[in-house]
Amino acid sequence: MEAYLVGAVRTPVGRRGGALSTVHPADLGAHAITALLERTGADPAAVDDVFLGCVDTLGPQSGDIARTCWLAAGLPEHVPGVTVDRQCGSAQQAVHFAAQAVMSGTADLVVAGGVQSMSHVPIGSAMAPHGPYAGSSGWHARYGEREISQFRSADEIATKWGLTRADLEEYALASHRRAVHAIDAGRFRAEIAPLAGCDTDECPRRDTRAERMAALDPLRPGGATTAATSSQLADGAAALLVASGRALLTYGLRPRARIRHLSARGDDPVLMLTAPIAATAHALARAGLDVADIDRFEVNEAFASVVLAWLRDTGADPERVNVNGGAIALGHPLGATGARLLTTLLHELERTGGRRGLLTMCEGGGQANVTVIEPC
Repeated sequence: MEAYLVGAVRTPVGRRGGALSTVHPADLGAHAITALLERTGADPAAVDDVFLGCVDTLGPQSGDIARTCWLAAGLPEHVPGVTVDRQCGSAQQAVHFAAQAVMSGTADLVVAGGVQSMSHVPIGSAMAPHGPYAGSSGWHARYGEREISQFRSADEIATKWGLTRADLEEYALASHRRAVHAIDAGRFRAEIAPLAGCDTDECPRRDTRAERMAALDPLRPGGATTAATSSQLADGAAALLVASGRALLTYGLRPRARIRHLSARGDDPVLMLTAPIAATAHALARAGLDVADIDRFEVNEAFASVVLAWLRDTGADPERVNVNGGAIALGHPLGATGARLLTTLLHELERTGGRRGLLTMCEGGGQANVTVIEPC
């Protein structure tokens, strides 16, 4: 069976401590879900399940935030929800689970997406104070005492691929410029549901200059990565409606894209951030496609080195990658980013008439998801 995207909507991405910082995470997710149902005209009572990604499910994000968001939106109590944690790929994985439920015939209409308030729950809260590997004899027997850090990984990738600090900063500056251009051109307007008086992504910096980036201290002594070449902490939510062909007919829904492929692969968990390279090759082979067959790529900008290494190894055209900026400029609300990127990818393909789009992102544990969609 096929799985289709009927709708995709997101909140603006708010900078940490910004316009969305006063919004409870449940209300943040509820807003995206409500806007999705309103825009698609879908009957909430017909939804079979809700899958939302979220990282650091503590405090206001605890207790199965997917279920809480649905209920906070005032929607039917008989519809269940489940929270997904695949680190930065949580929302993308939530969409994968929704599509797999539809493809298997066990569900017909599923809401999927993600929510994250990094203002309410600081990054890494769930790992404090010792992290997930402390005390694991099996882990240490296999990987030793090597430091597990995304910042270390970003620097090691830069070294391994021969990327200079200037390369990273050039890429980061381009991300901001692309994001500002997209905002000014109104490219995000159709995908955003304004909230808390905010209708525009807050993170892009119009005044970013190469000289300012060059003056920053590295995140690690002697490293190439700085705050300027890393994704920004942010708040946000996004939701997509995934439907079967039967649901389209039964409820009179219009499909906007077909999910052509979905998969996930693992790689070195210590180097951690390289998995999108192997995952992309695997996905294209499984889908019977080549890099040239993809019109738009979204490769999450966790760090500039991640995308630049991916570009070198895949041979993808840089002019087709993150054309509206990425997380370096737009922010990275961890558990929501995958759904935000997929929402933006869908709208970008519709805007340009593209045939196919591919989304991939690096994830904790050395993992990566890949989604390929084709507009209907």
